[in-house]
Amino acid sequence: MPHQPASSALSHIRVLDLSRVRSGPTAVRQLADWGADVIKIEQPASLEADGALGAGRNTADWQNLQRNRRSLTLNLKDPKGLDLFKRLAATSDVVVENFRPDVKSRLGIDYDSLKAINPGIILASISGFGQTGPYAKRPGFDQIAQGMGGLMSITGDPDRGPMRVGIPIADLSAGLFCAIGILTALIEREKSGEGQWLQTSLLQSQIFMLDFQAARWLMQGEVAPQVGNEHPTSVPTNRFVTADGSINIAVAGDEIWRRLCGALGRPDWAEDESLATNSQRRERRGELNEMIAEIVQQRPSAEWVDVLTAAGVPCGPIYRIDEMFDDPQVQHLGVAKPIHTEPFGDTQALAQPFELSRTPSSFAASPPVRGQHTAEILEELGVDADEIADLRENSVL
Repeated sequence: MPHQPASSALSHIRVLDLSRVRSGPTAVRQLADWGADVIKIEQPASLEADGALGAGRNTADWQNLQRNRRSLTLNLKDPKGLDLFKRLAATSDVVVENFRPDVKSRLGIDYDSLKAINPGIILASISGFGQTGPYAKRPGFDQIAQGMGGLMSITGDPDRGPMRVGIPIADLSAGLFCAIGILTALIEREKSGEGQWLQTSLLQSQIFMLDFQAARWLMQGEVAPQVGNEHPTSVPTNRFVTADGSINIAVAGDEIWRRLCGALGRPDWAEDESLATNSQRRERRGELNEMIAEIVQQRPSAEWVDVLTAAGVPCGPIYRIDEMFDDPQVQHLGVAKPIHTEPFGDTQALAQPFELSRTPSSFAASPPVRGQHTAEILEELGVDADEIADLRENSVL
C-alpha cells in the first residue's frame, strides 16, 4: 500500500532512513510520527541476520522505535542497489545515517555525492564522536559517551564510583537533536532552496545535556561532584523514605522552604536565620536532610503527597515503571497508545510527548517486516515486476 502518513504535519517530506541501533531510529521516529514518508532501507536478510546491529525485530525495543515507516531491502554495495538508492535520493528531502564517518564515502553516498543528485537534499549524520578529529573512526556507544561526556561522574552516590543512568541518554539525545537539526534545515531550505549536511554525535549531545553542570565549570570553575538523589544546588531537594515507600521533595527558593517548614509542622525552622537562604541550607545539607527524614518517615507516601501539595511544596511519589503507567495523570495524558505489532499483536507503545492541536500524530502503520514494502516502493520508481524479481534473485533486494 502507499505511504500512510501518521500526521499531515510532515506528510510532504520524504526521508530515506539508513540508520541502525538507536540514535538514528530515534531521530527518524520523530519525523515518521509526524507524517513523513520514511523509507527504512535495510540489508537483504541473506546479507545480514536479524539483530546483527542492535536489537532483533521481535523485541519490544525494536518495535517501539520502528513504527510509521516502510521497509525496503537494498544492497548498497551492489551497483544496481546503489543506483536505486540514488534514484530515490533524487526525489527525497532527507537522508539519515549513523555509519562510521568513512562508510558513506566508501559507498558513494556522502553529502557531495548526494548534493550532485539533489541540491535540496539534507544529509543528517550521527556518529559517536564527530565526523572529523582524532576519535572520528572510533565506534561509539551510549555508555561510552555517558562516561566521556561527564555524566557518569555526577551520577550516583558519593564515593561509590561513576554510575551510568538507567536509559541510553546519549543515544536518545543525539537522535532528538538530529531531528531538531533536520527540521531547522528544512525550514532554512524554504528560503535558500538548498540542502545541507547536518552533523551531530553522541559525545556532543551528551555534553550539551550536562547543561547547568557544564556551565558551573565553564563560568565558575566548579567541578560538580556526585550527590546521589540530592539536587546539586537547591537544598533541600532529595528522596525521603516514608512509612511505606519513598517520595521526592523539591525546594527551589526560600518561599517554598518556608512552606515546607509549615507542612512538616516545624515553623520554627523558617525562623532560623541560619537556614534562611539556599546557600546557608547548602552548608547544612546533611544535617537538614536528617532532620526532614526523621519527620517524613512517620507517615505514608500518599499522605505526604497530599499534605505537601496542599501547602504548595513540589513533591511526588517514586514509582516503578508499572506503577507509573497506572497513575491517573499519566493515563490522562495518553503517553501509551494502542498499536498492533507482528510479534506482540494488539499492544501499546509510547506516543509522542507533545501535541499539535490541528495536526495530531498517530500510529498509522505498524513496525514493518523486513522488506515489506520493497515492491511497492520500487514500482513507485518505475521498476517493473520482472526487474524486481531479477534483483531479488541476485540479492540486490
